[in-house]
Amino acid sequence: MDTDTAELEYALRGKAWKVYWFLLKKSEPVSVREVQRALHFSSPSVANHHLEQLRELGLVAKQEIGGHYILVSEVKIGVLKHYVKLGKLLFPRFFFYALFSTVFYLAYIMFLVTAFNRDNLFIVMFGAIVCGIFWYEAYRVWGMRPF
Repeated sequence: MDTDTAELEYALRGKAWKVYWFLLKKSEPVSVREVQRALHFSSPSVANHHLEQLRELGLVAKQEIGGHYILVSEVKIGVLKHYVKLGKLLFPRFFFYALFSTVFYLAYIMFLVTAFNRDNLFIVMFGAIVCGIFWYEAYRVWGMRPF
């Protein structure tokens, strides 16, 4: 891990991490009040402090007209290494692995298993274990998100 990544991981913790995650999911300019309300901060000054902290890190820009903040740089640190962004949605990478393996597992059972002999039983058991592991990991990583 290089020093820039280490500094970002140190700076992005606690409430700053929640603000960054909110901006990442929002994908559009947000006001200080909007951040304060969405993240249930005690006052707008807390939200402003964390938005300014992100601006100093070069992750957020403040619009001159309106004073809204927008995400300008995405970083893959911490739990974000395990997420994929599709539009405004963030999914754990394991979700796609789980979905892919489950679809093919079910297709195998429905179309290719004609009888439960020893070979098919092994493949069915192995497929169930693989799907279970992927779904467990997707659930575990989903639980790591900041809110």
